Amino acid sequence: MEAIIKTNKGTMKVSLYTEDAPIAAANFAKLAKQGFYNGLKWHRVIPNFVIQGGCPNSRDGEKGMAGTGGPGYKIDCELKGGNQYHDRGVLSMAHSGRNTGGSQFFVCHSRENTAHLDGNHTCFGKVIEGIDNVDEIREGDSIESIEIID
Repeated sequence: MEAIIKTNKGTMKVSLYTEDAPIAAANFAKLAKQGFYNGLKWHRVIPNFVIQGGCPNSRDGEKGMAGTGGPGYKIDCELKGGNQYHDRGVLSMAHSGRNTGGSQFFVCHSRENTAHLDGNHTCFGKVIEGIDNVDEIREGDSIESIEIID
């Protein structure tokens, strides 16, 4: 399964880890198909670390603090499958503690500053085209849409 993430800075094509992180990949695909991510902002950008999005409070007109929202449920972490290492272009679940992920995710800039996340956050995909767009994203830039290709 693949995802096309369209942003105001360009498009990223992602291969989802449906075998290594089936819960997180299916959750991301479900939310994307529902249009959940459309119009959300990249609310956390730390150069040479990650870009983070997926918080419904980042949508224009929402009152909650960006970075604190989710889909209304939590999913379990999947840390024992293959591909559970944070490398450039990897998509991983953001959370506020083990088994508290929902809709927020981040994309890694490099392995250099993200290796310590291994075993703590579920990696569920990797950018396979358009990786340079990750470097162009700034805080407040938008996720225009995410399309899932089954």
